[in-house]
Amino acid sequence: MINKYSNVPLYSQLKNLIIDKIDNGEYQPDSKIPSEQELCEIYDISRPTVRQAISELTNSGYLYKEKGKGTFVSKSKSTIDVKAYTGFADSILDNEVPGERNIVLMESVTNKEYRKLSDIFSISYTQTFDFARIIFVTKLENEIYSYNTSYIPLSLFPNIIEDVRNKKQSFDVLRGKYPLIPVKTKSSLEVIYTDPNEAQYLKVQPGQPLIKISNVIYSKSGQVVEYVVSKYRADKCKLTFENAK
Repeated sequence: MINKYSNVPLYSQLKNLIIDKIDNGEYQPDSKIPSEQELCEIYDISRPTVRQAISELTNSGYLYKEKGKGTFVSKSKSTIDVKAYTGFADSILDNEVPGERNIVLMESVTNKEYRKLSDIFSISYTQTFDFARIIFVTKLENEIYSYNTSYIPLSLFPNIIEDVRNKKQSFDVLRGKYPLIPVKTKSSLEVIYTDPNEAQYLKVQPGQPLIKISNVIYSKSGQVVEYVVSKYRADKCKLTFENAK
């Protein structure tokens, strides 16, 4: 229950009580929790206190609101196992049928437009190379949880945009290109915040935290064949680490 004599703020105590009810299964995923007024009456606390607790739980992904219906418990977060994460999961080239991704945009860009591509693909800044830029979102149980951008050199895969559009299998995309088959990745991870463009696809408010994983994908010959930036909703995903000594 709520301890009004504790040094812990009342809203924080209410947050912990609701989290406990979610963790022990009393509040099931997608179930409606008591209304603000009901929580006020149950715990004998003020409306602003309840509103602050609900707001923070919503922002952190424990709850979600539906206009005119109430506040509901969010589904469990998807787990990104850092130890098992290879970087191939978000690859266009290594996906069995790339065209079955939820494609948002496909276009041709140059390293002059995205200077980081020159560094990643070891291109001189004085040279101009064309790349396919493929943006897609990833869903799990019909919920969008990542926004991804893949860059693939058109000098190596000149038909990649058409291949993806025609839902050609990766086996056919890589046919006759044995030295270019992806075999290794180098990944980096950081926490960023959603910009307005990404927010509309991820269905969140701008400024929400994201887990950004950048993957440089290498071929059998050691050449970089793809660069993928994946941005996962922090309220839908969690990272797991496993260490041994």
